[in-house]
Amino acid sequence: MSSYEIEFLGAAQTVTGSMHLIRTPHGTLLLDCGFYQGRRQESREKNAHLPKAALEADVLLLSHAHVDHSGSIPTLVKRGFRGDVYTTPATRDLCAHMLRDSARIQVGDAEYLNEKFKDDPSFQRIEPLYDEQDAIKALRRFAAMPYGKTFSPLPGVQCTFIDAGHILGSAQILLELGEGTTKKRLLFSGDLGRKGLPILRDPETPKVPCDYIVMESTYGNRVHADVHSMHDSLERVVKATIAKKGKIVIPAFALGRTQEIVFALNQLKHAGRLPDIPVFIDSPLSMNVTEVFKLHPECFDDEANEFMDEHGDIFNFSGVTYVQSRDESIALNRLRDSAIIISASGMCEAGRVLHHLRNTIEDEKNTIVIVGFQARHTLGRKIVERLAKVKIFGVERWLRADVEVLNAFSAHADKNELLSFAQTSGKDAKKIFLVHGEPEQQEPLAKEMVSAGLASHVALPGEVSAL
Repeated sequence: MSSYEIEFLGAAQTVTGSMHLIRTPHGTLLLDCGFYQGRRQESREKNAHLPKAALEADVLLLSHAHVDHSGSIPTLVKRGFRGDVYTTPATRDLCAHMLRDSARIQVGDAEYLNEKFKDDPSFQRIEPLYDEQDAIKALRRFAAMPYGKTFSPLPGVQCTFIDAGHILGSAQILLELGEGTTKKRLLFSGDLGRKGLPILRDPETPKVPCDYIVMESTYGNRVHADVHSMHDSLERVVKATIAKKGKIVIPAFALGRTQEIVFALNQLKHAGRLPDIPVFIDSPLSMNVTEVFKLHPECFDDEANEFMDEHGDIFNFSGVTYVQSRDESIALNRLRDSAIIISASGMCEAGRVLHHLRNTIEDEKNTIVIVGFQARHTLGRKIVERLAKVKIFGVERWLRADVEVLNAFSAHADKNELLSFAQTSGKDAKKIFLVHGEPEQQEPLAKEMVSAGLASHVALPGEVSAL
């Protein structure tokens, strides 16, 4: 029997809640500890009751700062985890804002809903999973390691972070398990980015062969629009909505997607292709995250650096307003003229974007622009599916606004890019475990990988496999 094994505690046959456990003779390593996002009650149950094996892990290795990979770390620490959390410097800096913001959103949403439904006898009072002090306690456990520097999180384990090109600070995690002739290499892809995306460098290819790969498969059966089409699509949507005298609401992850959209709008503005229209970034977290971006130009690609040299700040231009206070956010609902409102959360599950959707979704003059993956059962997915009615804050509303899905903005590798990554990094692998994907995306990808001679396997929830 092997002395090494992997257990899939989360993000198996689903896209959110990334969490995988590696057992070794010297202890256990947790890869990611993310929020599960989906049906409200199911999400709450899963996020509140983390697996016992995760709580007892010795070390946590974090691939990146998106909440579906990092959002449960404060709960983990609150419930008893005592290990270190290793990640890249940029991810550590981002989590300093992301996790505290997650806590504030939970507290704020709980207060809002508890007050709104206080007279409803069927309503169960909501308590946040953690507060800001819990998030701060978790952040004290973070230790930063730069790309390419090998370190030992446990005896007999060597770890190296490799640039994943997905968001600022995102990493593939390369593990060397054991010593001498018994050494095994396992690569956890985290979330893989795409070549040619603005701002960040392209994903790196590991320089050593791997025995096992745990690989994301979010878009395993889909090919994205060309990266270079994003400007044309954005320009078209803006001009069409202005012609209707409507507003554009863009639910966007505060980390990564918001900065990409602002940079794209900045480029259109300087090219004379963006009509005069105010742009509001309504997310205090987005503002804080953008400041972290400015601290890490070492992660930028040549395009971003050249634009900065010529035009200055890539995240600011005439007409952009970063909205901080709650009162300023509420005031946006009184706008009568066309405007672009970019707000979190990216899957429309919490935060200020819900208020903007509530106030725009029933007017056909307006446009909702979806620029990222929407997990099953989220409000964002229901909008993408163009359901006739959707619930916002427990109230059904007609979906009359236009819906535009611009997947050229996706920061996830698509089917072709995933296949290329697997063929390059996993051609000699004993097994490639597919995680972080829904079955309709994973199964076609697995078949294509097998046809290409790759040892592909769709990981099941709770599955334990020897390494």
